Amino acid sequence: MKKIIYRFAIVITALIVGLLLVTSITYLGDESSGPIEDLLKGVQNTISKIEEDYIIKKRVISRSSQLEWLKSYRDNKADLDALDKLLLGAYDNQADRTLQPIITLEDSLETVFPLIHIYTAWGSERNQRFPADQVDAIHTLGSIPVITWEPWLNDFDALEYPISKDKTDRNIEGLKDISAGKYDAYLTKWAQDASDFQGNILLRLGHEMNDPYRYPWGPQNNQPIDFINAWKHVVILFRSAGATNVSWVWAPHLAYGEFDKFYPGDDYVDWVGTGTLNYGTVAPWSQWWSFEEIFAKHYENLVKYNKPILIAEFGSLAVGGNQAEWYQKALADFPTRFPAVKGLVFFHNGSDGTTTYQTLNWYIKDDSIVTKAIKSQFLKWPAK
Repeated sequence: MKKIIYRFAIVITALIVGLLLVTSITYLGDESSGPIEDLLKGVQNTISKIEEDYIIKKRVISRSSQLEWLKSYRDNKADLDALDKLLLGAYDNQADRTLQPIITLEDSLETVFPLIHIYTAWGSERNQRFPADQVDAIHTLGSIPVITWEPWLNDFDALEYPISKDKTDRNIEGLKDISAGKYDAYLTKWAQDASDFQGNILLRLGHEMNDPYRYPWGPQNNQPIDFINAWKHVVILFRSAGATNVSWVWAPHLAYGEFDKFYPGDDYVDWVGTGTLNYGTVAPWSQWWSFEEIFAKHYENLVKYNKPILIAEFGSLAVGGNQAEWYQKALADFPTRFPAVKGLVFFHNGSDGTTTYQTLNWYIKDDSIVTKAIKSQFLKWPAK
């Protein structure tokens, strides 16, 4: 009875606060800024916190208790960077306000994820600051946050972060501006906020920097040395700000090679990362690729850096082949075949609009055939 009353109270509270938010926004209109924004954000965070607390309490064994063994890796960077086991994880595009979608995926796979992945971009907007609320929520649930941090320079306010008058696009040779210190005010605040976080962070900065087609920090706008210098500048700045709880994840695109040209050096890299997504036949430029073709054939090229490897995006679409078989073959004897891989993060995005004109669905939680195939391989892995 108490549980029913508690849940009823949460729903009523959320409805009342929601009505107040709508009323406030309607009344204030475009003039809603500054303290008002902070107030609304605080209310939103309170609702998320109540919801998150309830999610934890309703589990028979709390998730953080299940991950008690992770504590030394979560709190000690040296232990995390010398990890001796494989950690599973996930990203879910619906987990921006609450981590319930992550827990739902865990339940469908009958596991618990030590790693939870989020994405954030550089820029002047409020949502481009250090994601303190999200990483705190991840830490509360007992996991380690993985952050992909994307340097989209066009998102900076032109008055606050001016560029040369002869530049029409700040992304062109933008990495030189980073290493020259033009974004240090933003980076310093981000680093200070990261250092305040009471746990470790795996920070995947400027991923796929060797891909000349996808991201503006790639070689179509910058030279490899520009990336190296910008990377070193950011790492040094973070260390100076006391953000020694950050493990730096360098993540090239496997298909474009030339890894060494973009490698900042052992002193500036803690982990090597990459993505392994099979797009199937969803677009003219893609075809059905096995995990062996996407990742395994490049494995030794990553191992040579003698760093723990993070597969930050792991997944397959269903178009063009057998999705369940793809996962089954990819995960078969995985810890034995790829001992240097210490992090494997499912890419669980139900509305991915980042690569094609159509929205792609990477969700697997409701596909019993796929989840059964994945669980069958988990059960065959050596005990942790």
